[in-house]
Amino acid sequence: MRRNRLRELLEADQPSLGTHLHISWPSIVELVGHSGMFDYIEFVGEYAPYDLYALENLGRAVDLFPHLSAMMKIEQEPRTYLSVRAIGSGIQNLLFADPRTVEDVEECVRAVRAESPTTGGRHGVGMRRDVGFVLEAGTPAFVQALEDAVVAIMIEKDSAVENLDDLLSVQGVDMVQFGPSDYSMSIGLAGQTTHPRVKEAERHVIETALAKGIAPRAEIDHPDQAKAYRDMGVKHFCMGTDTAILYRWFAKSGKAMLDLLDRAPAETRASSSSYKR
Repeated sequence: MRRNRLRELLEADQPSLGTHLHISWPSIVELVGHSGMFDYIEFVGEYAPYDLYALENLGRAVDLFPHLSAMMKIEQEPRTYLSVRAIGSGIQNLLFADPRTVEDVEECVRAVRAESPTTGGRHGVGMRRDVGFVLEAGTPAFVQALEDAVVAIMIEKDSAVENLDDLLSVQGVDMVQFGPSDYSMSIGLAGQTTHPRVKEAERHVIETALAKGIAPRAEIDHPDQAKAYRDMGVKHFCMGTDTAILYRWFAKSGKAMLDLLDRAPAETRASSSSYKR
């Protein structure tokens, strides 16, 4: 079985750095790998279009780089199916969106862990590329690989924050990520991601996770944003999103060229607003 770089860093209590990808073209994964700067890519499957072939090709691209692992963000339904197919494709770690209850979190963990007396999951044996199709299917190494898979959960709903201690008490949760956009919407403050109530909830999530020995992760766009989280004790980050990076380049560089050509930009729905993650 392939080593899991993110799990190794968590076990060693070392910082980790990932980056978000919406684009399922595996060459983008290769560019990340060639940079040598990131420990894993997070394929944001909750938002991006993909098929099962794309997941396998993402897994193959990750395999080119021994220092690199992968994570997939899984939407709330169907959690178990998507979890099994992601891991089977070689994407070793999962981030689950939208858990609201203890039962939701338990379902997330069971979707990842092996169905055996000692692990208590629902993940069965499969002839997929994570096990070499026919080489290690159902072996003890397969069971251990599922135990090593990092289970991360989003805390992004009002009910999840209200019941945070219970949700983070579920055995098998390794990492937690606060979602300010969903949380602000769930408390009637849509779009106000820096509102004091939202920032207070984020701090509560981070402090509670640290107290329970669970790794909090922060999503940032630029290294300048890391210090505030570092001061709170956060050492795991996922930085940047391919689509946002492209949009900002198109907007900034395109405007600069049109200014040189003495031309006005086209009227679009984004003309009166700026993209903010």
